[in-house]
Amino acid sequence: MGGFLKIEDLLVYQKLCLLHIDVCDLTRSWPPEEKYELASQARRASNSAPANLAEKHSDRHVRNKIEGVNRGRGEALETVHHLYIAKLKGYITEEQYQTYRERYLECVRMLNGMERTLDKQLDEKPQRWPHPPHPPKS
Repeated sequence: MGGFLKIEDLLVYQKLCLLHIDVCDLTRSWPPEEKYELASQARRASNSAPANLAEKHSDRHVRNKIEGVNRGRGEALETVHHLYIAKLKGYITEEQYQTYRERYLECVRMLNGMERTLDKQLDEKPQRWPHPPHPPKS
């Protein structure tokens, strides 16, 4: 998330944006009474995942970048929850749910990796992912 990469160059951002478009398409077929309920919640969470990443991408403070990654991960997992509820209500199939779930979990794994990379830029004490000490060189 650091360096001079544009947000649009980040693969996880691209994947989350495409997922949002797909979630929007998916929710169009849901019952009309869900338009402002579950469908809206799923669309908003799916858009918030890449939006949170974009918001903090160019921030100069590493902790703020990590916050953007954390919020993006949370929104991605919230979207999975909404899709699970849609499956339980019969709006999507088990296969559709599993496909979306795996795509989102792939993004979550990518976000976890970003967080670890950013965490290494912090001073040792506030790191969330402690790094094992390097073995002494022989």
